[in-house]
Amino acid sequence: MENDGHRTVLRRTEETVVLYARSGRVATPHWMDLALVGMALRPGTTLDGEAVIWRDSRLNFGAAQSRAASSVTRARALASRHPGSYACWDLVQHPDPAIGDTRPLPYTERRALLLEVLANAGPPIQPVPATDDREVAEVAQDWYEALQARGNP
Repeated sequence: MENDGHRTVLRRTEETVVLYARSGRVATPHWMDLALVGMALRPGTTLDGEAVIWRDSRLNFGAAQSRAASSVTRARALASRHPGSYACWDLVQHPDPAIGDTRPLPYTERRALLLEVLANAGPPIQPVPATDDREVAEVAQDWYEALQARGNP
C-alpha cells in the first residue's frame, strides 16, 4: 500500500537507528525525527514501511519529497514544522534472535509479530491498518474508492 511518502527501511541497531531509502542510500539525516523515536524499539528490529508527512489532516507527498531532497539543515527545519510519521507494513527482522529474519514466514505470521513489536511504540511509528475480515475489507474498499474520486486517497 502506497502512502504518498518515501519507502523506507528502519533498522534499530544496538547503538542507533538507521533509515534506508529504496535505493539503499542512508536517509537518516533527513528523517532524524523518526530515527529518534525509533530508539524506543528493541535493538535488532528492522521494519519496512513509508516515511510520511501529515499536513492539513492528509498525507502530503510534496512535503515528504521536499524533506528527502533538501539539505540536512533544511530537513531538520522542515521536521520541526511538520514532523514525520512512519507507516509500517512489514517486519523484516524480529529483535528476538530465536525468531530473527521473518521474510520466510507467511505474511499473516509476520503481521502478528509486527503488531507485537509495535505494541508499545505508538505514533509516529505505527502499523498500517489491515483486516482479514472480508466484510470490513469490502467496506474499506468502497470508502477508499469514494475518497479517491474526491481526490482524498
